[in-house]
Amino acid sequence: MSRSEIERYCAMLEAKETELSFGLRSREDIATEKTADKMDEVQFAGERELAIRNLDRESKLLQSIRGALARIEDGSYGVCLRCDAAINPKRLGAVPWAAYCVRCQEEADRHEFESDTADSGHELVAV
Repeated sequence: MSRSEIERYCAMLEAKETELSFGLRSREDIATEKTADKMDEVQFAGERELAIRNLDRESKLLQSIRGALARIEDGSYGVCLRCDAAINPKRLGAVPWAAYCVRCQEEADRHEFESDTADSGHELVAV
């Protein structure tokens, strides 16, 4: 992988990291609200549960992004963590935090092996 490609992926990852970092700081949607109306409480509980799930998903994605940035630093970026094959550049373009090649990611999604990273749940795009 060329230095310019690495720099392009690094810029993409850093931009996404910044975006997620700002979003994770806002937790107002998780506040517990009590109202006299039971229907409002049910609605608030549903909204709170959705906000918690979104926060969890974004937190795991941020971990995946930071893992990819660490792999850039140590020179292992773009190589599957499981089989050591090169990850397709189209895949990295779509999912720059990808830690696995498509084949290994599919196996991880089917739980055929325990992934060592939090990446597997956030690589929904298989290119």
